[in-house]
Amino acid sequence: MTADATGSADAVDTGETAETDTDATDPTLARVFVYPVKSLDAHRIERATVREAGGLSYDREFAVFDADGEYVNGKREPRVHRLRSTFDPGNGTLALREHGADGERVFSLADPEELEAWLADYLGYEVTVRRDERGGFPDDTHAAGPTVVSTGTLDAVASWFDLPSDDVRRRLRPNLVVRAPAFWEDRLYSAESRDRVVPFEVGGATFEGVNPCQRCVVPTRDPDTGEGTPGFRERFIERRRETLPGWAGDAWYDHHFRLMVNTRVPPRTVGSEVAVGDPVRIGEERPA
Repeated sequence: MTADATGSADAVDTGETAETDTDATDPTLARVFVYPVKSLDAHRIERATVREAGGLSYDREFAVFDADGEYVNGKREPRVHRLRSTFDPGNGTLALREHGADGERVFSLADPEELEAWLADYLGYEVTVRRDERGGFPDDTHAAGPTVVSTGTLDAVASWFDLPSDDVRRRLRPNLVVRAPAFWEDRLYSAESRDRVVPFEVGGATFEGVNPCQRCVVPTRDPDTGEGTPGFRERFIERRRETLPGWAGDAWYDHHFRLMVNTRVPPRTVGSEVAVGDPVRIGEERPA
């Protein structure tokens, strides 16, 4: 793998407490996270390039598949949660260890045969590792742009469960964390219609907010062990319903297990960069 210019300021996600400034009047990009191997740990970077298919540089560039061609991800395989990974873009390597274990193995992503063998031994079945440099393997192929959440939202959800904000961030797995008040990101999709989008700019890059992300089982599990958090989904739905801001509307809320915003990327945004500290500006809602 060849690192692009965005890799110069890369840093491993260390699990530090999330940066917060929920009183900020002018939203700015606080942190950028990518997930080089789908479903494994985040990699924190200072800037990222928007790729052809809408993903950020390195994000979900690799994915693990079983013999039936299905994703091996946290949704289908809870043991994935116990894998700690560290990505090195300069060397194109991935270091892996099981949570709580000493030592780690370092694998080349350019030639993933050893990685596949290690994962097969860990999981108990054969897997293959595939790569897509155009924009990775997004969860939502119709809204394949970076996902967005605010620092205030991470803090608010953390308070519902008496968890650290960074634990919630690891459960939700956002790309762009914006320094802004709680549920600010709910302004990034139409409150009235599923046929409209809300454009917004991050620095010089334009994105279109499409919908609040429909959550799966992953946020209900401890991000280190994969063990379910009792009552998480029920408590989440209850508090989300109670705290849903007026500007969110009800167009998307057939249920309230939704949080974070999915986006898509206009063609003119491909090749643009986003960087920590960029101002975030919301535009006028328009037809999709």
